[in-house]
Amino acid sequence: MTMLPAGTTKKLGLVIDLDTCVGCHACAVNCKEWNTGGHMAPLTDLSAYEAGQEGIWFNRIHTFEVTPEDGGCGQTVNFPKSCLHCEDAACVTVCPTGASFKRAEDGIVLVDESKCIGCKLCSWACPYGAREFDSDVGVMKKCTLCIDRIYNENLEKIDRVPACVSTCPVNARHFGDLSDPGSDVSKLVAERGGYDLMPEMGYKPTNKYLPPRPRRNTAETSNGPSELPPLPGEDQPFLKWVNRILSR
Repeated sequence: MTMLPAGTTKKLGLVIDLDTCVGCHACAVNCKEWNTGGHMAPLTDLSAYEAGQEGIWFNRIHTFEVTPEDGGCGQTVNFPKSCLHCEDAACVTVCPTGASFKRAEDGIVLVDESKCIGCKLCSWACPYGAREFDSDVGVMKKCTLCIDRIYNENLEKIDRVPACVSTCPVNARHFGDLSDPGSDVSKLVAERGGYDLMPEMGYKPTNKYLPPRPRRNTAETSNGPSELPPLPGEDQPFLKWVNRILSR
């Protein structure tokens, strides 16, 4: 079985803000476009324009409707998910060939396709469903944090971030070294109460999520009314929804 490094010099990863993510899928699409010709290329698509499509996507976005326990206004939460580059990555330790490995220099978890036999043990060990089996070539593939971008000195410094980060229209995705308490991503985690996904599993994911902020149902401004006035024709469902949005 594959061994994990005793420690890593850096912990490169993502911080994802669930408060600002709008579920537009731009991160998933740009990830697909970049990586189709990148480190883990190609990202196979089978029957792409027919029924029963099958393909490789390193980013997937799930959408949930959340209702507060006190019965207040519900909230839509978009939840992007990709490999979390765990510190104690079970996908690495179960690999019988050494194909899955964790880099000591930056903590990124990768797959060496030349060693992968497609046994899928890594996908069974990952509780986050972040592994993708490419049935066309018979190997596992996964997010690489775009190592062919972040270390590419031919790119401008501002572009040396994962494709998903560079394309997010609402700046919901952040990239950096989470081992450095002074980094922008570490400060975000500290300020906003960033958390691990399923910490009870004990895998210590590097990527963190920032929780949605609570929503307000009243105007609550220094000079405004405590309750927003009703809109004309508020009995119409659409106008009720608009009024609710404006009151946040």
